[in-house]
Amino acid sequence: MEKYFEISKNKQNIRCKLYYDKGRAIEKVVLFGHGFAGHKDNNSAQKFANRLLTKYKGIAVLVFNLPCHGDDIKKKLTLPDCMTYISLVVDYIKAELHTDEIYSYSTSFGSYLVLKYIYDYENPFRKIAMRSPAVNMCDAVKQNIMRGDELDRVLKGKNVSIGFDRKIEISRQFLTELEEADIRTNDYTGFADDMLMLHGTRDEVISFEASQRFAASNHIEFIAVENADHRFQNPEHMELATKKVIEHFGFGV
Repeated sequence: MEKYFEISKNKQNIRCKLYYDKGRAIEKVVLFGHGFAGHKDNNSAQKFANRLLTKYKGIAVLVFNLPCHGDDIKKKLTLPDCMTYISLVVDYIKAELHTDEIYSYSTSFGSYLVLKYIYDYENPFRKIAMRSPAVNMCDAVKQNIMRGDELDRVLKGKNVSIGFDRKIEISRQFLTELEEADIRTNDYTGFADDMLMLHGTRDEVISFEASQRFAASNHIEFIAVENADHRFQNPEHMELATKKVIEHFGFGV
């Protein structure tokens, strides 16, 4: 089943979507983090959730809109707000879904945020899986997501709307936050045993080489998916990613 709901706490309003088995107690929750300009009705999250709920019992998948994404009501995107949203959603899972068996599966910008969160705040996740992780998020925004004179306009203090299917308005402040929060300078070796990274060799948005270097320097298991693009649009590539993530989480073992 699917359920839409909102987390309203500390003057924040987070719009969420939960996939679950009606009538069955939730024992484990996968928190799915969407990418830049994504939203809670993420197609890959839905497919992943359907796969899990079909094969395994007692597992739910929760997706939430990041600030300024989807139908979120915020107008200004900031990293502190992203961190606050993650914290409040984790608290909700523990208090309202009554489990601390929380797993993280994220993509792109969502993976960048998870990595920042566990380093700067806490690690509430039993296992962490990342697909096309934006370990070089600032570079990706400047070089691959922005178009034309958008970078120049932001540097001059103007806001611009950038993204793919949907657009997100960003400011000079947000770009500065990304510049100052380069997660590649952090040491994640203490988390590495519980991490998995998958990245397509033909990623057109996030550097495959940057991701590969990050994984190697932090001793994180890394799976190179030959010829996969950023979104893993080829069904065979997505199927491989789903299989590897489920194996990593240890569901059904």
